[in-house]
Amino acid sequence: MSEQADTAGRSDAGGGQTATARLVVPEMDCPSCAETIETSVGRVDGVTDVRPRVTDGTVAVTYDSARATEREIRRAIEGAGYEVVDGSDDAERGDEPTMAPPATVWRSSRAKKTWIGAVFVALGLLFEFALTDPNVAVASVLGRPIRVADVLFLGAVAAGGAPVVRGGYYSARNRSLDIDLLMSVAILAATGIGYFVEAATLAVLFGVAELLEDYAMDRARDSLRELVALSPEEATVRRDGAEVTVPADEVAVGETVVIRPGERIPLDGTIVEGESAVDESPITGESVPVEKAVGDAVYAGSIVEGGYVEIEVTAPASESTLSRVVELVRGAEEAKTERERFVDRFASYYTPAVVVLAVLTAALPPLLVDGSATVAVAGVAHTFGGGWRTWFVRGLTLLVVACPCAFVISTPVAVVSGVTSAAKHGVLVKGGTHLESMGEVNALAVDKTGTLTRGELAVTDVVPFGAASSDAVLRYASAIERRSEHPIAAAIVSHAGDAGVDDLPAVEAFESVTGRGVRAVVDGDTYRVGSPSLFGLSDDEAGATHSQSDGGTEGVGSAALSTEITDTIERLEGEGKTVILVGTDATVLGAVAVADEVRSGAERAIARLHDFGVTRVVMLTGDNEGTARAIAERVASTSTGRNSSPRRRSTPSSRSGVAGGVAMVGDGVNDAPALAAADVGIAMGAAGTDTALETADVALMGDDLGKLPYLRALATEANAVIRQNVGASLVVKVALALGVPLGLVSVALAVVVGDMGMSLGVTGNAMRLSRVTPEGVVGADGGARDDG
Repeated sequence: MSEQADTAGRSDAGGGQTATARLVVPEMDCPSCAETIETSVGRVDGVTDVRPRVTDGTVAVTYDSARATEREIRRAIEGAGYEVVDGSDDAERGDEPTMAPPATVWRSSRAKKTWIGAVFVALGLLFEFALTDPNVAVASVLGRPIRVADVLFLGAVAAGGAPVVRGGYYSARNRSLDIDLLMSVAILAATGIGYFVEAATLAVLFGVAELLEDYAMDRARDSLRELVALSPEEATVRRDGAEVTVPADEVAVGETVVIRPGERIPLDGTIVEGESAVDESPITGESVPVEKAVGDAVYAGSIVEGGYVEIEVTAPASESTLSRVVELVRGAEEAKTERERFVDRFASYYTPAVVVLAVLTAALPPLLVDGSATVAVAGVAHTFGGGWRTWFVRGLTLLVVACPCAFVISTPVAVVSGVTSAAKHGVLVKGGTHLESMGEVNALAVDKTGTLTRGELAVTDVVPFGAASSDAVLRYASAIERRSEHPIAAAIVSHAGDAGVDDLPAVEAFESVTGRGVRAVVDGDTYRVGSPSLFGLSDDEAGATHSQSDGGTEGVGSAALSTEITDTIERLEGEGKTVILVGTDATVLGAVAVADEVRSGAERAIARLHDFGVTRVVMLTGDNEGTARAIAERVASTSTGRNSSPRRRSTPSSRSGVAGGVAMVGDGVNDAPALAAADVGIAMGAAGTDTALETADVALMGDDLGKLPYLRALATEANAVIRQNVGASLVVKVALALGVPLGLVSVALAVVVGDMGMSLGVTGNAMRLSRVTPEGVVGADGGARDDG
């Protein structure tokens, strides 16, 4: 990349424009690094917002272009001790932020210096303890002889400690009490008083620890790089009758892109020619290819498997579904979880406290404690004394222990691992706080239509009453419903057409009765097509839950509905069907039953949710009680919440009697109020749906119900990993801090266990989250997948 600035911003009062620079800083691999950079850049005049992202090693800076320049921002980052580099070749996508390129950790300049320092330390130890005769004095400083081993140790300090001291200098200049500053003080102090072995050991071991931390963070970034790399850089576009290959970010909306078998789709679009099976697993996590034909939407990153297709681009590269997923995953770390906030608060007290303790440890005991004093620990006596050298080394060791790096990264690395892993399986979690909340959910409210069911209504039964015929029932129903936009109306009109019912009568004075149906004048009589409540049948008589309007309902009364009619209604509703009556003010001509097919695997998905601790599942629906109960029994939901309009769903009944969080699953569009009211709002089938991506906390990109138990299992495991990481880091740090004054912890042990070991430990533990898969949770066959 060359550095990128988005200068097409809004003008401000100062005459400049608000611009955004996105810079790649691969060495920013922990929250303390990000805080140092944020502080340094924040001091630049004209900078209004700084957003460092450890996840992808980038810093986004918003600034007033009349008062600041990108060059000044770059200098501020470099002034904090971090290099700004060019981005990876596959990173740039229009205005999309770049990402840190794969690190060459073991071949970097710092690695080479560390290895040189390690060689010097090894040789120094050889001369110090084995080749004692050749270890002669070669110089004298302030009356102290400098031997061959000392020269080698000083060489190790110079080689391995230079990057540390450089970072410490920048940290001190930015008034940041971070690990670089603490280690620099320890190395310089040890060298200054002639503790060359300790200084060299600390410099080299800390250098190795930093390299391992860089390596671990780079592995954590690999999953995100895989997402970024899914979208092709180039597209074959048809222009002026010829095919030309251009960068994907130069393709305009409306242009035609050609994709051949085996190629990835470069941008979101709609198929205008051809058909093929398309592997959408990078977007939806669906492992089975989906058949696509003219008129179907396709997404960037999908693979055309067997056919030739041409698509009309519907969104620029920077606004494709994949780009938005990547951007939301990158920003997932910005919303800190409750545990992250606790860790930050703890670290803000822990580090200064241990630094003060380190100073006191180095200075006071030699004055106050008898050199022969002992203390018993676990039945073993330890010397709690010693001279200045002993306590100074213990003070240096406490400085190492004071670094909270492993403790601070314990939660973010787990969040990044969990969120990125979920995205690879078609589940977009918009922040660690939502992942944390999902792991604590005990109740789930699920919208019926389009979630538990496929949302594709179809007529299943046409039952005439009295002397009426099925064709007559369909004729009047279709004539009136043609004026309605309701899904049930569309199903009736479609069925009438398939049944060959035509020659529809003229319709006048059409009126929609909200929540119950429609009515209109046909051949001089008022006809009604709607739920039983539209005909005056009470809730108790039909099991309906449709409320009456304030003015009541004119029409036939309950007495006019015969036993045949009520029995038919009860039977059809008991089969899980929605019943629509057709008739006049005086007579009910017949009933039309409409059903929505329950998704395959819905029962298994709900059962697995119960297995993972979701104690209550509530199905939200506007259907009558009989229909709702029949579907609820099929999918084994605990209960139903009926008459659930979007407004009423904003306070899900699933909260009743349940301790813990409540999640709501819907389509993300008409369920927006309920999704916002729930502790975790989950939109299903969100691929290509802007509203769902914006309103929901979690978006299931495909229509796979099996992703719900997977999400729950991942969130539960992520919370367990975070607790393990935080707990282990805290216990290790406290144990080391307590052991240092007793002489139980050396400088090497503090670095290897407290810094290097814990950083690798928490990172490796977090990487386990990538092993949680939908197949492992629901079953190898997908279990809850709907192939329809």
